[in-house]
Amino acid sequence: MRLPGVPLHDPFVVADERTRTYYLYTSNDPSVSGVEGTGTMVYRSHDLRYWMRPVVVFRTGEQEGLWAIGGGWAPEVHAWGGKYFLFTTLHDQDKPLPVPPPGPWGTPFQLPHHMRGTIIAVSDSLLGPFTVVDPARPTPPDHLMNLDGTLYVAPSGQPWMVYAHEWLQTVDGTMEAIRLAPDLSRAVGDPVYLFKASDAPWLGEQIPAGVPHQLPPCVTDGPQLHRTPEGAPLMLWSTYEKHTAGPDGTISGGHVQTYAVSRSGHLEGPWEQRRPLVRDDSGHGMLFHAFDDQLMMILHRPFENARGKLYEMRLDGDELRVLRRRTDLDGGG
Repeated sequence: MRLPGVPLHDPFVVADERTRTYYLYTSNDPSVSGVEGTGTMVYRSHDLRYWMRPVVVFRTGEQEGLWAIGGGWAPEVHAWGGKYFLFTTLHDQDKPLPVPPPGPWGTPFQLPHHMRGTIIAVSDSLLGPFTVVDPARPTPPDHLMNLDGTLYVAPSGQPWMVYAHEWLQTVDGTMEAIRLAPDLSRAVGDPVYLFKASDAPWLGEQIPAGVPHQLPPCVTDGPQLHRTPEGAPLMLWSTYEKHTAGPDGTISGGHVQTYAVSRSGHLEGPWEQRRPLVRDDSGHGMLFHAFDDQLMMILHRPFENARGKLYEMRLDGDELRVLRRRTDLDGGG
């Protein structure tokens, strides 16, 4: 299989040095995997060009007492303590949440608010099966609509989950973090605010002059942490950028891949927003090193009917640059 023929949303790559194999995780698609149910599947490759048919490594329906079986969004797998941990987002539309009180941007949207959050599951193998560590609840507080949780390990060794707090609750979406127990079995303490979507100074700059608009709602999506050569946290993240006005004055847009860097060198920030890396309705990217040590980024484009796109990257100090698009691997488009 080649990437142009692979339905791929929220891609996440683990480059396993021991087997010289790339593991590409995404939400289960029964039409591709042949396995029904919500969960996670993984493609494997030795060269980023040809991929084996996916195998399913996690299914919500096989987890006893799980608080939600819908979603299965944005899976990613991290090695920790001699095991592998799957982070993925679930939701249950039959478990409503109250609409929160008005915040700085006014009243949250009067759309149905329901339980949505990131869970953690564990396995001895990159091929699963993964078992949820706490089936009773998501890892962040369950009154928060959150998604796309990812692992960050501070220089002290403290593990954190970084996640996006949904714009449905906040209007101006935020990035937040919560400490994890050493075995990743539960959250410890209260969430820590990192930044909000509208902190990106370039949001809205592509809206034609003279077109009235109000910046929020603003989306936070797809955090993924990397370290600069000096050790400061660098976060890839995505948002929805408004950029054109229709003949009736409406504004459209698309997803955009961007990043931010912690000026303090600590996860708590403050965070400095940088210019977008890729536009063209692209997003939910992550960084990994290929086996030749080339820094790579994979993301999906477009948001609907998405496919994986690969880029060679370079990190100069705390500045992340796109070197070239690998159309020979991802098929162009």
